[in-house]
Amino acid sequence: MKIMVVGGGGREHTIIKKLKENPVVSTIFALPGNGGIAEDATCVNIGAKELDKIVSFAVENKIDYAVVAPDDPLVLGLVDLLEEKGISCFGPRANSAIIEGSKVFSKDLMKKYKIPTAEYQVFSNVDEALKYLETAPIPTVIKADGLALGKGVIIAEDRQQAKDAVLSIMRDKAFGKSGDNIVIEEFLTGPEVSVLAFTDGKSVVPMVSSMDHKRQGDFDTGLNTGGMGTVAPNPYYTEDIAKKCMEKIFLPTVKAMNNENRTFKGCLYFGLMLTPKGPKVIEYNCRFGDPETQVVLPLLKTDLLTVMQAVTEERLSEIKVEFSNENACCVIMASNGYPQSYEKGYEITIPEEIKKDVYVAGAVKSGDKLLTSGGRVLGVTAVSNTLENAINSAYEKVKKVKFANAFYRKDIGQKALKAISEKR
Repeated sequence: MKIMVVGGGGREHTIIKKLKENPVVSTIFALPGNGGIAEDATCVNIGAKELDKIVSFAVENKIDYAVVAPDDPLVLGLVDLLEEKGISCFGPRANSAIIEGSKVFSKDLMKKYKIPTAEYQVFSNVDEALKYLETAPIPTVIKADGLALGKGVIIAEDRQQAKDAVLSIMRDKAFGKSGDNIVIEEFLTGPEVSVLAFTDGKSVVPMVSSMDHKRQGDFDTGLNTGGMGTVAPNPYYTEDIAKKCMEKIFLPTVKAMNNENRTFKGCLYFGLMLTPKGPKVIEYNCRFGDPETQVVLPLLKTDLLTVMQAVTEERLSEIKVEFSNENACCVIMASNGYPQSYEKGYEITIPEEIKKDVYVAGAVKSGDKLLTSGGRVLGVTAVSNTLENAINSAYEKVKKVKFANAFYRKDIGQKALKAISEKR
């Protein structure tokens, strides 16, 4: 069976390694992939947003199944184009990927169907937004409507910060057309939880919960990044909370999308805040999160391809999706200077004995050498019977990976360990 995975980051590397476990898989193409992924798949130099080229490649190479992993090609309609050519896909069509593609759409959907989320206002006019901020509660959260590489959300601690954020997004177009409309919403407090879920538009199967670490520096200091590490499961996400989320958030969201004739099939990501008033949705994503995937998929016991095909064929309820009850920790190793400017081109060495646990995100091949080419270079994951052991094991492996200019947070999972000790 020939499979094509669209994307080229750590998330895609994790998906590819998991798909390889199925013996029916003969070939995996990664478009574009990266230097690390090249060890596990055939990389093809076609970008994730080059939709026509991707479709032509899939047709010419008689691809049996495609996994579209990143947000951009999903929102742009790559799944629609591939399915028109008779190629089965994992991932939502454009009309349902809008749940991530437009913050205004997702907020209005939650309001209409009474799915718990923060109070909000939508603006398309700079002056009206600035006027609202004169009396809006502070702190507040300002979001660009469209996709912005995970950077289109600004938490403003005071009115000046809030006004600067609005001007940056709407007037200066920091995120291009994504900032034509903005959402200004209530600032929520409480532990954050990420829950990825398989859904075929009828059934919802949540994966193991996880805790992301977005800030660049230890103890949640520094700039926001795409994620510096994750642990799973998230200790704040209890069975009782999981039940409430299924009843009040997960199933209602899938039903709401069906009611809007936007049936969602794929991986639906729920970014949740466990507020004093109960769990609320901070954001939806229309795909696997990165680096949450690097801790969630290693805990998946059921064959990934089998689950994905069941989603595509709308028979998810017919299979049993099982996860290990172990714990996982992923530490991201980045280039010094990330998420701003950083140098590239340093050689990476990964010992053979830990390669299976390393998911490469930003690297290129140069002859036999693997060189850094991105801000987040790779993620190192460990699975163990306790979270503490998983964290210690992940950091032991990190010490074995070498490249100049490397940095990583030293406190991944410490907040989760504290939560566990407070429960006892």
